[in-house]
Amino acid sequence: MKTIIAPIDFSDASHNALLFAAELSKRTSARLIVVHIAQKGDDGIEVNKKLEYVTSNLHKLFGSDLPCESVAMQGNLVETLNGLIGLHQPDLIVMGTKGASGLKKILIGSNTVKVLAKVRVPVLIIPEVARFEKFLKGGKNRVVLATDLYELNNDDALDILKKIALLMEEPKIRVVSVRPKKKDLDDLKRMERNALVSRFTPEIPSEWITVFRNSVLEGINLYLNKKKDTGLIAMIARDSGHLIQKHYTREMASHTELPLLVMHDDKD
Repeated sequence: MKTIIAPIDFSDASHNALLFAAELSKRTSARLIVVHIAQKGDDGIEVNKKLEYVTSNLHKLFGSDLPCESVAMQGNLVETLNGLIGLHQPDLIVMGTKGASGLKKILIGSNTVKVLAKVRVPVLIIPEVARFEKFLKGGKNRVVLATDLYELNNDDALDILKKIALLMEEPKIRVVSVRPKKKDLDDLKRMERNALVSRFTPEIPSEWITVFRNSVLEGINLYLNKKKDTGLIAMIARDSGHLIQKHYTREMASHTELPLLVMHDDKD
């Protein structure tokens, strides 16, 4: 990775996501750009003071050599962020989200939904209770790639997942698909499943898992409830609007401690 962008609104959730971004930046020597997109009427001087404090604190925590910089901008969230993306060509965007009451669901906030729907860069969503050290310790070194097993248009879509997984201690990737019990897997999907598994080897041991359920999200959650060694969930977005809004917000119930990486099947 060369560049990571971390939008921050100074909430606890965004500060926690920023720690993830800084860890990734340090471990990959990627440039970290911390951005606050201010709204009309915000105090520009106060915003700059907060950003200076944030970057200063990052250098104290991660070392003065952390390649970190900050920028304050104003305007529409998605339009401004896309402008920044066009300028810096980041490999990854890291954003925070706050879990629902009771830590039973992850309901991605409206701003994150907008970014997922309109930004064509991989987005790593960090729940407020997630901690980066769980990637390295505590038996959280398994990655679940939840997939519909349709052929990828972009062969490079999974590159960022491989790079992040390689930062984990002895990672293993599980390609998880969900289908009804009496429905057979057709030849094309079987080929795609095998291709996904081989995509990460030999660097990362990989295997395919089939969960039999009528509901995709119910099947994913069932699997995650049984497997407590998962440290990261990854999904591929194929539709910039309906798919993300339907499947990643209103219907997605998962463990709030698990980061979610959303990649896009685009060649643009």
